[in-house]
Amino acid sequence: MAIKVGLLGYGKMGKAIDQIAQEHGIEICWRIGSSQLQERTPQRLQEAEVIIEFSQPEAGFENVRLCLEAGIPVVSGTTGWQANLENAYALCLEKNGAMLWASNFSIGVNLFFALNEYLARLMQPRPEYQAQLTEIHHIHKLDAPSGTAVSLAEGILKENKRYDNWALGKTGAGTTLPIEALREGEVPGTHQVQWHSSIDEITIEHKAHSRMGFAVGAIIAAKWIVGKKGVFTMKDVLF
Repeated sequence: MAIKVGLLGYGKMGKAIDQIAQEHGIEICWRIGSSQLQERTPQRLQEAEVIIEFSQPEAGFENVRLCLEAGIPVVSGTTGWQANLENAYALCLEKNGAMLWASNFSIGVNLFFALNEYLARLMQPRPEYQAQLTEIHHIHKLDAPSGTAVSLAEGILKENKRYDNWALGKTGAGTTLPIEALREGEVPGTHQVQWHSSIDEITIEHKAHSRMGFAVGAIIAAKWIVGKKGVFTMKDVLF
């Protein structure tokens, strides 16, 4: 029997998930976009077995809070509200609920995250190499740097102690890791991690060809979290 999924947020990502839902064994039982926020009642939310939330940065925490208050597992891919993420995790545990937030649901990107951390670890004893990140997205993206770029930066900070913070900008200084954010056309998402020295450069890159990779990953996560309790990441789903 198909899993009943509610789509909270019905922009480009919500529509991409809707497009492929049936072939992945899920039934979309409701769709709530930005003009139907009054429909976010507990009764309406509880019609779903799991909710996939892709909205706007200013709505991310409230949407997740409402899902947890209603007792429904939520998979959130909204970025730009990470300052409230710990509050959401605490609420999830308090309510004995289930939530999974990811800056990027693409299977390839999550493999890229692991590769990024491994390379950062290898570079720890190589101070001649300096790191920088570049992310390129469509002109409609509201947050900069992207949540994916922030996750990449945090992976480097975790594995390479020469850096203790990141900053938005083309160049960094000392222990600051620079992230350059570019907005061009309709680019779904490109992320590069560069390690450069005076004699050479190592670059790893992930380039999305469409939003479908993100949609498939979100569906996989939603199917996985049904029946579970706790706070999860895509690492729990994939590795």
